[in-house]
Amino acid sequence: MRRVVSVWFPTFPTDRLQRVGVLPSAGGPFVTTSHDGRRRVVAAANAVGQGLGIWSGMPLASAQALVPGLGILEAEPEADEAALTQLATWCLRYAPLVAVDAPDGIWIDVTGCTHLAGGEEALLEDLVARFKRAGFTARAAIAGTPGVAHAVARYDGRQMAVIPADRLRDALASLPVQALRLPSEVIDGLHRLGFERIDDLMTAPWAPLVKRFGAVVAWRLAQALGEQFESIRPLTPPDVIEHRLAFAEPLLTAEAFAVVVETLMRSVCGRLEHEALGARLLDLLFERVDNSVQTIRVGMAQPSRDAAHLGRLLRERFEQVDPGEGVEAMRLIATIAEPLPFAQIQALPEGGTTNTQDLAALLDRLINRFGADRVYRVEPVESDVPERTVRCVPASEPPSGKSWPVTLPRPTRLFSPPQPVMVIAPLPDHPPRAFTWRNRRHRIRHADGPERIGGEWWKRDGEMLAVRDYFAVEDEEGQRFWLFRRGDGRHAASGDLRWFLHGVF
Repeated sequence: MRRVVSVWFPTFPTDRLQRVGVLPSAGGPFVTTSHDGRRRVVAAANAVGQGLGIWSGMPLASAQALVPGLGILEAEPEADEAALTQLATWCLRYAPLVAVDAPDGIWIDVTGCTHLAGGEEALLEDLVARFKRAGFTARAAIAGTPGVAHAVARYDGRQMAVIPADRLRDALASLPVQALRLPSEVIDGLHRLGFERIDDLMTAPWAPLVKRFGAVVAWRLAQALGEQFESIRPLTPPDVIEHRLAFAEPLLTAEAFAVVVETLMRSVCGRLEHEALGARLLDLLFERVDNSVQTIRVGMAQPSRDAAHLGRLLRERFEQVDPGEGVEAMRLIATIAEPLPFAQIQALPEGGTTNTQDLAALLDRLINRFGADRVYRVEPVESDVPERTVRCVPASEPPSGKSWPVTLPRPTRLFSPPQPVMVIAPLPDHPPRAFTWRNRRHRIRHADGPERIGGEWWKRDGEMLAVRDYFAVEDEEGQRFWLFRRGDGRHAASGDLRWFLHGVF
C-alpha cells in the first residue's frame, strides 16, 4: 500500500533569508517580490506578513497599501531552489524516494519505511520538529497518493495529518478546487461556474467540464483518488555515487534483473574504489513503464565495495519487486558511503585469525534476510550472577571492549529459568550423591564445589542475603551438569535449600 508524505513550507523563502541572517529573527512584515511581466507582485511573505493579509501573487502596491512600512526584498529563485533541494536531500534519512515539490514543498514516498520511525504519526512529528529546530515552519500530511498529501498539507489547516487509505475522497471533499494543482485560468473558470470545493467537481457531470477545460481537471482528480498512478521524480544528491541503465525493451524476469545488477554493481563499486569508500546503504530502483518506481534497500554492517557480496544481497530481495508491465530502467544508488581504506583482505592475517570482512558479509546476509531485530550477539556484563553475565545486542553494533573474566569453568548452555531437581546430598556443605531430573535418576561419580555466589544487593531489592552454592558434577555416563542449592543452611533469608539444575557442560 503506497504512502506518500507531502511537506509544505508556507514561509519558505523568508525562513531561508532569516536563517542566513538577511532577515531579523524577530521583526515586522517582510515580503520577497518578483515581476510577472506587467507589475511587481509578492513572491512570498513571512508569517507576520501573512497574518496581516498578504498573500503570494498579490500586487506589491496593494500589499504596501495594506501594510505601511512593509519590508521588501528581491526574490532569489535560484537560491531558494538550491536550499529546497538541500532540504529534500536531508529527507533521504526517512526514505530513498524523495522529490522536490517546487517552489515550497517536498514529497517523500515512505512506502514500507514508516515502521523505521515508529509509525506514520511518529514520522510526521519527528519530521516537523526537526524542521522547526532548523528554523523552517513546516506542515506535513501523509496519504495514499501524492495529490491528496499535497492538498491536505496546504489546505486542510492542520500542521500534521494522517489520511487512511480508504478516506481519500472524504479528505478531498471539503477542500477548495485549487488544491488539485490546476492552472490558474482553469481555477478562475471553475469559480465563475460556481465550483468552489472539490466535492462540487466530484458530483458534477464530466462531459461539459472536459469540453470546456480539457482533460486536466479529470486527470488531476483521478490522480488524487488513486485511479491513475502519479509518480514522483526521485532526487539524487550530486555527490551520491549512482549508475542508471535504460533498456530498449522492458524487463520482466529476475534473471534479467540479475544481469543488470551485475553491470550496475561493477560501475558503482569501481567509483567507490576510486574514492576509497565503501557502501553502507544501497538502493536499487526499478523504473516501470507505467512511471511508477519499485525500490529495494539493503544495508551493510561494515562499509563494503565487494561487488559479488553486494550483488548477492540485492538478488535475495528480488521477490519483493513487482515488475508490472515491465521495467524500462534500473538505477543503483550508494545512498550512504563511508571511508574504506585499501587493505589486504584475501589472505589470513598473521596468526591465522578469522577475517572480519567474512563475518561482516555473513551478518549482512542474515540481517537483510531476517531483519536486524532477529540477528544479535551476546556481550559480557559485569555480574557474578550467571544469568546476568551476558546481554543481547545488535550484531552490527561494534564491540564495547568490556570483559568479565571468570576463573572457574562455566557451562556452555544455561537453562532459563533454572530447572528444579530432586537431590540426595548430606548437609551442610557436602556435594550431591545423586539427582533426579525429568524423571531420570543420575548417580554422581565426581563433583567439584561448592562455589558460593551471593546476590547483587546494590542492584536489586531482597538480594542482600541471597546465596547459591554451585557444584560441577559428572554422572556415571560421563555427562556433566551444573547444580546449585539455594541458601547456606544457616540463615532462612538466604534461601529455601531447594536444588536446581542451571546448565550443562
